[in-house]
Amino acid sequence: VGSEMCIRDRSSTWLRFRPTMLDSQPDSLPVIGRAPGKQHVLQAFGHQHLGLALAGITGRIIADLAEERQPNLDITGYAPDRRYLR
Repeated sequence: VGSEMCIRDRSSTWLRFRPTMLDSQPDSLPVIGRAPGKQHVLQAFGHQHLGLALAGITGRIIADLAEERQPNLDITGYAPDRRYLR
């Protein structure tokens, strides 16, 4: 019944604010990597509605980082501390 209510009740929506860095990261790419200044904190967010589709590869990357392995993809472009000129 709960899920049927959500589908039928248009005032109820699953879309909410999601973690993103659009203000400081205009490329709309997710953030994946170690938190700046916090080597034991891994971040993986900002997938812009593609979180489920990208969960497998993101999880693999985070697992590699947690185990001190080099991910099989270059994740430089997803670094939490990347910056852009405006």
